[in-house]
Amino acid sequence: MALWRGSACAGFLALAVGCLFLLEPELPGSALRSLWSSLRLGPAPVPPGPVSPEGRLAAAWDALIVQPARRWRRVAVGVNACVDVVLSGVKLLQALGLSPGNGRDHAILHSKNDLEEAFVHFMGKGAAAERFFSDKESFHDIVHAASEFPDAQVCLLHQRCIDIVGKEAPFSSTWPQDGGDRWKSSSTVFSFLHYVGGNAALIGQKFAANSDLKVLLCGPVGPKLHELLDDNVFVPPESLQEVDEFHLILEYQAGEEWGPYKAPHANRFIFSHDLSNGAMSMLEVFVSSLEEFQPDLVVLSGLHMMEGQSKELQRKRLLEVFPAVTSLGLNEQELLFLSQSASGPHSSLSSWDGVPDVGMVSDILFWILKEHGMSKSRASDLTRIHFHTLVYHILATVDGHWANQLAAVAAGARVAGTQACATESIDASRVSLKAPHEFMTSYSEAGSRVVLNPSTPVVEWRREGISFHFTAVLVCKEPIRTVGLGDAISAEGLFYSEVMGSLSERGELAN
Repeated sequence: MALWRGSACAGFLALAVGCLFLLEPELPGSALRSLWSSLRLGPAPVPPGPVSPEGRLAAAWDALIVQPARRWRRVAVGVNACVDVVLSGVKLLQALGLSPGNGRDHAILHSKNDLEEAFVHFMGKGAAAERFFSDKESFHDIVHAASEFPDAQVCLLHQRCIDIVGKEAPFSSTWPQDGGDRWKSSSTVFSFLHYVGGNAALIGQKFAANSDLKVLLCGPVGPKLHELLDDNVFVPPESLQEVDEFHLILEYQAGEEWGPYKAPHANRFIFSHDLSNGAMSMLEVFVSSLEEFQPDLVVLSGLHMMEGQSKELQRKRLLEVFPAVTSLGLNEQELLFLSQSASGPHSSLSSWDGVPDVGMVSDILFWILKEHGMSKSRASDLTRIHFHTLVYHILATVDGHWANQLAAVAAGARVAGTQACATESIDASRVSLKAPHEFMTSYSEAGSRVVLNPSTPVVEWRREGISFHFTAVLVCKEPIRTVGLGDAISAEGLFYSEVMGSLSERGELAN
């Protein structure tokens, strides 16, 4: 009788949920799945009728993403870390008395006018960029202006923040709920929050969310940053310093306009006068800490911070780290730069025109692994590249070295959508599928034409011993935060990756 009552109850609840589907077809699938799972009645029913491409793609990801058979145990991350100040780029530049002129890129910023030109150059493209600001006094003036800016917000990626000055700002639902410690200053009239910043620190935070992982972070860690870091992140005493490094993150929204410029995508422009990270001053500390920590995964980031350093120092640091690199994390700017610097495929392009062409990206990834990856004739351990751009990702791997890459590329793309929208899972109503509907897998050889199907979102192809895994990204329509997405993508992709063979020390270079 008890069994009959249980079956009748389950049947009644199934009927009720079916009525919900009928009466509220727009009810988010995540809400229905949560309701069903809370009742412990088995797999949630699939809603009848048409499902959006975004919903089908998200559901397909969930089915594909599985844990690797063997997981990382100890992860060492270095070497850039800082505190991020995040605010509206247009509003700050207006507050500095600047007007939008002719957009122009500058490898190094020397003045406020250089900042304005570089900002509108990348805002007009909707592209991310990071630059070194050479003038210390001008940079401090800008930081002072930013600290007095009402909309300045500075917060930690994983919901731990400090309100550091002045009176309380109006509550914002996008701010973390657990504000942490509060510092007061009678000379200021604003409050603002600090984000953990720097690729290494952000990747360390992402890994530290997994309680069974031990995480070592080496970088210039000041008192504010140290307080914000997850308790599961260990910082060696040699990495601690008395003063934090600050980076200004100038964000803009999709469709935001300033003068003749209109941003096609939400993104950010980062600049700093950061000498510690720029010189990779903690690299020696990082290397010396590895012997004692004994990691099975090493993640190195921050090479892009050396733009303000001499060519000799840049070359010295690159020669120190590249021979041990097993995996690379690259965005579209970094990928094209590598091809241009060594006359690789499609190096005649000055920049990408909108969304990077999948076939061209595939050609460059193949060239890097074939010409500079692991082989019997060269001293290189490189066997994996995780490429990420706004609307799609590609994982390229040398066969026989990595497993579970289908799950890894899907997990990296999924976290891009959830983190940008600040949601626990993909909300199909808040994201858009913007990847190319059709693309070629190569132009250097007879590539194949692929038609994107949201129900099978990961596309695989092989070329001369190298495997490619492609997936579209669900782009957040109104992103809460754009900073740190690349780091979250790299960390999530690595977390779901499985190395074939022994879990000896593996090196990832992530930027």
